[in-house]
Amino acid sequence: MEVYGPILEHANINIPEVHFRLEAARNYEEFDKKLYAGYYDLAMPNPYQTVRAFKSGYRVFAKMGDDEEFRGIILVRKDGGIREVTDLRGKRVVYPAESALAATMMPQYFLHTHGIDVNFDIENRYVGSQESSILNVLRGHADAAATWPLPWKTFSIENPEMASQLEVKWQTAPLLNNGWVARRDVPRNIVDKFKMQLFNLNETAEGKHMLGRLPISRFEPASNETYLPVLNFLAIFSNNVREIEW
Repeated sequence: MEVYGPILEHANINIPEVHFRLEAARNYEEFDKKLYAGYYDLAMPNPYQTVRAFKSGYRVFAKMGDDEEFRGIILVRKDGGIREVTDLRGKRVVYPAESALAATMMPQYFLHTHGIDVNFDIENRYVGSQESSILNVLRGHADAAATWPLPWKTFSIENPEMASQLEVKWQTAPLLNNGWVARRDVPRNIVDKFKMQLFNLNETAEGKHMLGRLPISRFEPASNETYLPVLNFLAIFSNNVREIEW
């Protein structure tokens, strides 16, 4: 969350008529409850949470760029003996949360399309965060861990020796990156000013530094319609892998 603080401070300086305050959730479950209850004025949920937030009175006004980075990855220990996808049968696989799209649903769909029945062939565990997922496979508590590239890159930079014990064994196809949503009662002029602050970050050295810490290259315009491919994926996933609310 320390990455987003400077972005909000930047907005506070340039939009003085309002004050933006960062609020972090302890885990996915707490964030989901608050988002779907309409608690947040603005939020940056994952694409699954983004489309579910439509029912809670939110609309999309922007998104993270670099969609090619929004994909699931499956990590294994280099000495763990996992070579083929089918080697995971009877093994334990960990994920951040059931509601994580890139880090849970997309890897589960990948396993499904590569011969694994995720409901019967493997033991699934949801451990609360991206870092917990990575640490579980690192410490041998799981045979594989699902996450997505951004937290893996951050972990690798901050913990190079530990990261060197793991490898990205498989990765999924990409989908749309995280969305920015605004509750419908937030004044549109405030949302417009805020999104322009986001879009202009890649035009200054300070802004590029903020983006680099995420790390992404830009934020970009988006609307509810932008996320139709996510709805299509969720329909396929729910019908073929495990039933989800969407």
